[in-house]
Amino acid sequence: MKVHFLIVDASCDKFQFLFKVTLAESHFENFGESPPSAFLVWEDLLVLSRIMNWLVWALLLCSSAMAHVHRDPTLDHHWDLWKKTYGKQYKEKNEEVARRLIWEKNLKTVTLHNLEHSMGMHSYELGMNHLGDMTSEEVISLMSSLRVPSQWPRNVTYKSDPNQKLPDSMDWREKGCVTEVKYQGACGSCWAFSAVGALEAQVKLKTGKLVSLSAQNLVDCSTAKYGNKGCNGGFMTEAFQYIIDNNGIDSEASYPYKAMDGKCQYDVKNRAATCSRYIELPFGSEEALKEAVANKGPVSVGIDASHSSFFLYKTGVYYDPSCTQNVNHGVLVVGYGNLDGKDYWLVKNSWGLHFGDQGYIRMARNSGNHCGIANYPSYPEI
Repeated sequence: MKVHFLIVDASCDKFQFLFKVTLAESHFENFGESPPSAFLVWEDLLVLSRIMNWLVWALLLCSSAMAHVHRDPTLDHHWDLWKKTYGKQYKEKNEEVARRLIWEKNLKTVTLHNLEHSMGMHSYELGMNHLGDMTSEEVISLMSSLRVPSQWPRNVTYKSDPNQKLPDSMDWREKGCVTEVKYQGACGSCWAFSAVGALEAQVKLKTGKLVSLSAQNLVDCSTAKYGNKGCNGGFMTEAFQYIIDNNGIDSEASYPYKAMDGKCQYDVKNRAATCSRYIELPFGSEEALKEAVANKGPVSVGIDASHSSFFLYKTGVYYDPSCTQNVNHGVLVVGYGNLDGKDYWLVKNSWGLHFGDQGYIRMARNSGNHCGIANYPSYPEI
């Protein structure tokens, strides 16, 4: 399989690349002068995700020569304040220049969106958080690497009770079943944090003890046999299967997170949880998802998080018409409810406390399975 990329930057036409990528190797060739247009063709989204960060940096370096022309000097003070707030430091001047340009673009997006929100055009607000100097492509490449298994059909084992009366709202945080928000860093381990979050709740419900489980254990050990690739992506059900086969997972305290791939260091003496099986819910059913969240606990799901509106989300009920059913990010549904007349899913992310509402996002519920949130739900049992 080959994936061809041609990237052309109109402001820097000397930098033109043709990328020929295979699953086994990649090489780069100069394309020549003044191609007629820019195009992008891809046959495998995961390959695209792996090299997107390199491509972004190629364009950033290309455009940095024009940076001083485009930079808004009236924002210098606010740029410094933002860097100080989030502890941002850049090794090279060109890197800071490029980041500043991205930051200004995101700031414009946030400002215009919030203006529209004030006029009743949106149900959520945006904010310049710690990801404000990144593009959506970078965020997806570095932090959202969900690998949906190719096997079909899924083993849907959930038994629904359509006659059951469900509560209008649910928040498992209030029942002490949700650990603190984690930060996965520049590692595509969202799937691991989603999986341990679901199992942590089951441990609490069974034992009365809330213990953070080791996402690093999954990153390092739930690998080739399960189709997971550590920081290059994985899937929650495959993580559950590893815990079943391994007869356990270590605690976070004994096997801390490092945001990088490492050698498996599972130690049965530090085992903090086990898993007997996992349950998969019907594809695309928000009713089944609501029932499972209400009756069983937090549920692991995949979503489309590929839009700047997602990583810059601040508060409100997230609904972006451009969101698709193609999931690329693993998160945890810990509840549901209604805010200002809009149904939502309460979702725990793994991008730190600076993301969204203290690490959480309320995503539109009963809005056509928004962002594919009900496509691949699952939860473990002890």
